[in-house]
Amino acid sequence: MDDIQGIGAGMESYEHKDGSGGRSLSSGPPPPRPPEDEATPALAPGAVPAQGAPAATGPATDGPATGTAASGAAAVGQAPTDPAPAASAMTGTDTDTDTDTASPGTPRPTHGIAALSMPYQVLAAVSVTLVAALVCVHLAMVFLHVAPPNTVTKRHGEAVQGWVYPEFEQNWKLFAPNPLQQNIAVEVRAQYTAADGSRRTSEWIDLSAQDGEAIRGNLVPSHIHQNQLRRGWDFFVGSHDNEARPNGLRGRLSERYIRRIVMLRLDDIDLGGPLQRVQVRSSTRAIEAPAWSGERVDTRPVHRLMPWWTITEADFPGGVDSGGTGNGGVANGAGNSGTEAGR
Repeated sequence: MDDIQGIGAGMESYEHKDGSGGRSLSSGPPPPRPPEDEATPALAPGAVPAQGAPAATGPATDGPATGTAASGAAAVGQAPTDPAPAASAMTGTDTDTDTDTASPGTPRPTHGIAALSMPYQVLAAVSVTLVAALVCVHLAMVFLHVAPPNTVTKRHGEAVQGWVYPEFEQNWKLFAPNPLQQNIAVEVRAQYTAADGSRRTSEWIDLSAQDGEAIRGNLVPSHIHQNQLRRGWDFFVGSHDNEARPNGLRGRLSERYIRRIVMLRLDDIDLGGPLQRVQVRSSTRAIEAPAWSGERVDTRPVHRLMPWWTITEADFPGGVDSGGTGNGGVANGAGNSGTEAGR
């Protein structure tokens, strides 16, 4: 009995030891937990409750009573009023990190030119300025090229033409009231000396079709295939009359230009013997009208035939020193008038 009374006195003294109103083990089951809104204690200013951490209300003491009291205190304080500090405490991040590492003032940009270092910012600014200036100059040149004659074009016309031609030429035929409705092909045939000594004439070779095959399906077609023969023929036709007679020096120059183009094309074709003469013609064919228009168009080709031209060594791609490559040069070693056609 004395021992039991001693234990009860010890438990009673523990209950009121720190004045916190702790209960003893012999006091029975814990009272029912109040609703959450009533059980949330008022936090002291500046206090941040940590989620899951026990809020101890008494001294840390070994024994069953200590664990029970700590669990009850943690259950009461596990609903914080401010979730943001709790999230920071749980993830272990520091919300002041960006403020501490950033430079004073506004945060440093992360996109655009401003995010680069100073040397790269200067390089980017210079590059943008040069590109903008080049675009402005190009637009000004093209505008002066298509604009009516004015004071600027009269004084600086050669500079404008040199900038535009040949890459940036503006052709307005597509937007004219009567756009081109014809296909014009340049064809050539040649007379050559066969192996038995007889003279033979080849079939007509469509040079424009060769250019079309080289351009069709090519993502980066050659400027030569697109414009050399076409522009050369336009130059030739515009500087000759209806009887194929040249109009002065430009006419003779255009004839030499067409002959050189023809020989460049024939140089890769084995006709069977040395060339003697060539003849060029244009074949103009109207584009067929669409079925819904009801218009009837004659699509038969119309030819413009040029006279026979005697081939000289100067007409071959290598000049007078080559004597021709693909077709054995000039027949009988003739010069300007050595061939039978020349005589």
